[in-house]
Amino acid sequence: MILLDYKDRRPIYEQVVEKLKDLMICGVLEQDAQLPSVRALATDLSINPNTIQRAYAELERRGFIYSVKGRGSFVADSSSIRALKNSELKKQLLNWIQEAKRAGLTEDKAHTWIAEEWVRQEYLTGEEREDDKSRESDKKI
Repeated sequence: MILLDYKDRRPIYEQVVEKLKDLMICGVLEQDAQLPSVRALATDLSINPNTIQRAYAELERRGFIYSVKGRGSFVADSSSIRALKNSELKKQLLNWIQEAKRAGLTEDKAHTWIAEEWVRQEYLTGEEREDDKSRESDKKI
């Protein structure tokens, strides 16, 4: 379900937040689905339960999950989660377009790159996508 990267500079709880958020956005964790208990997830990931508690508190603060006393934590409205992600993606795209224009990239070339990458991503497995992300983060260092 969740794989942590101990080489990542971000705190573990932030990685847990990101991974759970991604699972909600892509629909693996559906609306009103119960999340694993703090203790169970901490045991599965071999990390301190306080780390999971902090991640759950952050997800609840952001509106991604809600808690029911004595019952556990549940996924909030997934459509609002997807809308938030789409909004974030649009901002990133706008920033990329501005940077591409400053670099002299033409609209036709940008369309070509996007179309090629879109097709390429459809053929990659999840593991290959993670490898691609790793290579990209290595380039940034």
